[in-house]
Amino acid sequence: MKRSSLLAAAFIFLAGGVAQAQTAPGKAVATFAAGCFWCVESDFDKVEGVTATISGYTGGKELGPTYREVSAGATGHTEAVEITYDPSKVSYQKLLDHFWRNVDPFAKDRQFCDSGKQYRSAIFYRNDEEKRLAEESKKAVEKKFSKTVATEIAPASAFTAAEDYHQDFYLKNSTKYKFYRWNCGRDQRLEELWGKKTS
Repeated sequence: MKRSSLLAAAFIFLAGGVAQAQTAPGKAVATFAAGCFWCVESDFDKVEGVTATISGYTGGKELGPTYREVSAGATGHTEAVEITYDPSKVSYQKLLDHFWRNVDPFAKDRQFCDSGKQYRSAIFYRNDEEKRLAEESKKAVEKKFSKTVATEIAPASAFTAAEDYHQDFYLKNSTKYKFYRWNCGRDQRLEELWGKKTS
């Protein structure tokens, strides 16, 4: 079932250097980057307890960047997805676990067929507890594979929603999306790293 992506990114503000999103009681927000945001949005929409996903840009210094600017690689931003979820149904730790299973943690400044810092993988934390959990999960992945993880862990900053045509792209343009995802080798690499998905 597709969750609503109607929550606007306009409610983001800075508090103590860390971006916070105003959400309704019983809701929380997480931000992850794992390459193409079409794919990340699709992957997280499948998680029980996730109520909305928004594709966008974060991690750079420019305010209000466009897709053309970000994809050119000059803004410092990465494609990312802002995820609104119900903490009573899914924990931040569970979201982290899902994130790792849908990313190549060893690829630096790229994911699958997309290269450049604008496609780097990252976890953007909003508080000390999220930072602790993210760092612990990163260490667990490094221990599992005995390899250094390239995924960035950084404080959340301003998030700009991507243009409308990017939102729910995997639903609105399913044939093009499936063709892109297959040819990018995303699922093939994920299976190589993590094994076949059970669901």
